[in-house]
Amino acid sequence: MDDYVRRILTARVYDVAHETPLDLAPSLSRRLNNKVWLKREDLQPVFSYKIRGAYNRLVALDASERERGVIAASAGNHAQGVALAARHLGIRALIVMPRTTPTIKVEAVRHLGAKVVLEGDNFDEAYEYSQQIVAKEGRVYIPPFDDPLVIAGQGTVAMEVMRQHNGPIDAVFIPVGGGGLIAGMSAYIKSLSPETKIIGVESDDAPDMFMALAKGRRVRLKQVGIFADGTAVRQVGKEPFRLARKYVDEVVLVSTDEICAAIKDVFDDTRAIVEPSGALAVAGLKRWVAREGAEGKSLVAVNSGANMNFDRLRHVAERAEIGERREAVFAVTIAEKPGSFKRLCRMLGKRAITEFNYRYSDAERAHVFVGVRLNEGDLEREAIIERLRGKGYEVLDMTDNEMAKLHVRYMVGGHAPSTNNEIVYRFEFPERPGALLEFLSNMAETWNISLFHYRNHGMDYGRVLVGMQVPKVDHPDFRQFLEELGYPYHEETENPAYRLFLS
Repeated sequence: MDDYVRRILTARVYDVAHETPLDLAPSLSRRLNNKVWLKREDLQPVFSYKIRGAYNRLVALDASERERGVIAASAGNHAQGVALAARHLGIRALIVMPRTTPTIKVEAVRHLGAKVVLEGDNFDEAYEYSQQIVAKEGRVYIPPFDDPLVIAGQGTVAMEVMRQHNGPIDAVFIPVGGGGLIAGMSAYIKSLSPETKIIGVESDDAPDMFMALAKGRRVRLKQVGIFADGTAVRQVGKEPFRLARKYVDEVVLVSTDEICAAIKDVFDDTRAIVEPSGALAVAGLKRWVAREGAEGKSLVAVNSGANMNFDRLRHVAERAEIGERREAVFAVTIAEKPGSFKRLCRMLGKRAITEFNYRYSDAERAHVFVGVRLNEGDLEREAIIERLRGKGYEVLDMTDNEMAKLHVRYMVGGHAPSTNNEIVYRFEFPERPGALLEFLSNMAETWNISLFHYRNHGMDYGRVLVGMQVPKVDHPDFRQFLEELGYPYHEETENPAYRLFLS
């Protein structure tokens, strides 16, 4: 630990990085009854803390290494950090980015003076290509997190927090991807304030550090969620994991909806929009406070970045209210006769209806997709369900049903009674030309597509819901097709939202 404290204290980051403010979040503090402080790494020149570790690594290169040039594989913040650091030091930089990387990020890296090569459909393929270039050209590879100098650069965030905050800090919440940030910050904070809790935060669909700490060894996830793309890492670094085992108290997992709510929380207090990974710490802080019943504590959350594609704001806005438990989504079965909707609205009382989707299905019953504004969170949601069921309504709570929120709410339009042998899957398609054609080309010609819905929110991947008519005798071949395709998938054939509205 003493060695890392020395490395952090002597890290050369301020040639390019800023000392960012530690701002009180007044609205969030009042709501949570705790003092909440935001470490504003979203205000860095590249809108992310990544510039710290990248510059600290590059500035340590000797003359021969600088002459050879550097290379990095990244789809986002690390790429911009390396590009800016290399430009400042006059070093040739090559960044390998997946072909699925949004244009806004590619252009940002090019604007900083680095050469960009697009290769592969994901980080792993881009990384493998970067290693081929290292072997061929002799460039120095700059890792995003698994390097002592990178870790020390990121640890300067903690050095600033401890200097800027007056008095003891009860807990610091830090987003976790590969682990470089939490490794550096935890080593420094625990050396000065052992009683301060270090709490990592991950998306619940990319829990690499959470799983590693639980098992006592690094694990490699088969797939990770794509919403918090800045921390969507399949395996934490070896050195970050070693440090995390010593100094991290726990890792909290949060949902996509909770991340969206946290983005809104940060906006309400700062009028700044952080990226999903940048809001992880606030989401984890809120979950921890609710779980512990904490009051009167001094809590710090690291806003790690703000490289948000504008197109994604639509998705964030749609899900923030659910993440804050200020909206609930139900499927309610009502009688198919005049006045039924009016009676349902009366049952819901004076609550605002946020959404209502319906199409005629049969002469007896109707299934409606309805959103309701909440004032008292989950307790009110449960009370609504109990009241409706008490009056004889069939109610399905879809507030936490991912397929319903991503797809079904936009597809409510009647059933398809003649679709025999239909199975339904959610896929994450890489956003590149030919992805859909590749999917169709690998399908057996006898499997008919009976349902298709695509949603993209300015991310590297699109969300796709597909229904296919596959006879049971073909199910082994279909499973082989899924494995060979290589796209992340989730079966939804038994999802009640599909059963009610689409099957």
